[in-house]
Amino acid sequence: MSTAVVQEYLIAGALVLVAASATAAALARDPVRQAVLLAVLGLCLTVLFTFLQAPDVALSQLAVGTAVTPLLILLTVRKVRRPTASRHDGDERGQEGGDES
Repeated sequence: MSTAVVQEYLIAGALVLVAASATAAALARDPVRQAVLLAVLGLCLTVLFTFLQAPDVALSQLAVGTAVTPLLILLTVRKVRRPTASRHDGDERGQEGGDES
């Protein structure tokens, strides 16, 4: 088996992984799970770009698509989901004020 045939099989396998991870990321409902699947998609794209002999694109995909973007999504989800201390105190005051009247 020649190396060109092996490389075509590797590219086809990487394309299947990219399609599967992209579909899973699109179908996931939980934003945290979507961020993790997005990181997996970035890793699969990195492998694909490596097989296509584009190492510079693979490195940028590894940094941005696998690390930075999912991290920003996770930090945003954490910030949105966590109640602030002032909002939490305001809710307790509102409940206490409602009980006193």
